[in-house]
Amino acid sequence: MSAPQPFEPTREAAHARLAALQPEAYARTRNHLEGAVTRLSPYLAHGLLGLAEVLQALRERHGLDETHKLVQELGWRAYFHHVWRHRGEAIFGSLHAGPLPDDAYAPALPEDIRRGATGVPAIDRAVRTLYATGYLHNHARLWLASYVVHLRKVHWRAGADWLYGHLLDGDLASNHLSWQWVAGTGSHKPYLFNADNVARFAPRDWHSAGSAIDLSYEALDALARRPREVGGGRGEPVDEPALHRTLPPGLATAAGPLPPAAALVHPWSLAGAPPGGAAVGVFFADFHARWPWSERRWRFVADRLQQIAGVPHWCEGPVPAGATAWADPHAAPWLAGARAVPVAAAFDEPARACASFTQYWRGTRMARGSSGARA
Repeated sequence: MSAPQPFEPTREAAHARLAALQPEAYARTRNHLEGAVTRLSPYLAHGLLGLAEVLQALRERHGLDETHKLVQELGWRAYFHHVWRHRGEAIFGSLHAGPLPDDAYAPALPEDIRRGATGVPAIDRAVRTLYATGYLHNHARLWLASYVVHLRKVHWRAGADWLYGHLLDGDLASNHLSWQWVAGTGSHKPYLFNADNVARFAPRDWHSAGSAIDLSYEALDALARRPREVGGGRGEPVDEPALHRTLPPGLATAAGPLPPAAALVHPWSLAGAPPGGAAVGVFFADFHARWPWSERRWRFVADRLQQIAGVPHWCEGPVPAGATAWADPHAAPWLAGARAVPVAAAFDEPARACASFTQYWRGTRMARGSSGARA
């Protein structure tokens, strides 16, 4: 049995968080690092909860509709997946030009950022929190991404790949498109922050007066548009946890081929097996070769897979044509020959691709029916 985690990988833990939501407190305090945020994201990312399931609970328990801030923020997750459906692999490259050409940014993350040793308390605290818990408040993610891209001149893709691997809630669309929103390659302008912003929304040990971010927004905007980087490397370093392209030590996979009519449980469908044959857990080797995970994330997923389906299989290619699995874009390449069962829609899909969240939000609403698909 693995050690206790800040997020327990069970449906009971997910529903306890859902039941504890305070929508009005969320709306008032969500930008504060100690605010009443939902902390549902690991459960949403890995399918222990469906987005439609959460929205239904908010409607029934709290009477929320599309005008409430919590519903709108959940809408961003749906919007990012809308963009992924329409743009595909293009979301892993800059969607349009940012403040500087792509080649003006370094292709790799500097060691002092990886080790939480930049000398900027807000950045170093964020890195330490990420490694210790596998989670970061959204405001801290924005600060971290803005510092990496606009002050240190590191390409957003390098930062996005690194953060994705360490987050328990890492979702390729939400994570990479959020980095593009910060970078200005998926939005109209770069996202910037300064020490005053940190002091307003973060605890005292995050405050960063006198550091590289203690500048006016005018000065930060000029830096974002100038091809030079702010120096770093003045903090006390911490060791970065390893990212693994295969299961880390202590985790096992089952041997032998998959049963031909298995009901597959993959890492993004952890509510339970689809209807059909015997439940079988799977990891997709090609996916993890491209997108490695921290040991904490591996254990979160593997523990839940074992609860549902026993020791999971390690799949080196597509699954058998007779298999069944819940649909998810992360797993889609390996489910091409299988029967992919759709999940309940959280929002009605706009008739055409939307270029912005505002356009998407005007063209959608909370879905009212699921046609029998799993929430």
